[in-house]
Amino acid sequence: MSLDSALPVADDLAPATDSAVLKRAYSCFPSGVVAVACRIDGPDGTSALVGMAASAFTTVSLDPPLVSLCVQNTSTTWPRLRSAPAIGVSVFSRDQSDLCRQLAGPSDARFTGITPSGTDDGSVFIPDAAAALSCSLHNEIPAGDHTLVLLRIEALRCDPGVEPLVFHASTFRSLEALRERS
Repeated sequence: MSLDSALPVADDLAPATDSAVLKRAYSCFPSGVVAVACRIDGPDGTSALVGMAASAFTTVSLDPPLVSLCVQNTSTTWPRLRSAPAIGVSVFSRDQSDLCRQLAGPSDARFTGITPSGTDDGSVFIPDAAAALSCSLHNEIPAGDHTLVLLRIEALRCDPGVEPLVFHASTFRSLEALRERS
C-alpha cells in the first residue's frame, strides 16, 4: 500500500502512564478465564487444594504444547502452585461465572461447595469445564508487575461443544457465533 498523502493525525491517544486508561484499553481484548489448581500433599499425610482464577490466559505453542498465564507479582497463591509437580488448568464454561468469582476470592473459601477431580500427580480440575489441561511448569518470565508463566501441557481433555466463559470490558460474557451473510 502506498500513501499518496499524509495520514490523519491520531491526536486522541492517551499516555500509557495513565493506569486507568491502560486498564480500560486492556479490557477491550476478550480473554478466556481459567482455574489454575493443584493438590499439595503435606508431610503429615494431609492434603490441601490450592487454586486461583486467571483471565490473562492464552495458547502459545503446539510443539512443545504450551499455554501461558500472567500472575500478579503480589499473588500469595502462585508461589504455592509453582512448586507443585502438576498443575491443573480448567477452562471455565459460560455458566461458571460465580465459580470463577469464588476462585478469585478469599483463599480459604475457594473450593467450598466444589467437588473437583484430579490426577495422581496433583492436578486439580473444576467440574463441567470446557477443557482440562494437566500441566507442568515450563518457564517463568518477569514482566513488569506480573510474571508470565509458561505451562507445558502433559495431558488434556476438551469438549469444543461447551461454550467458554469470556472476560471482556471487566465483565463476564459468552461467545456468540456470527452468522455468515448470504
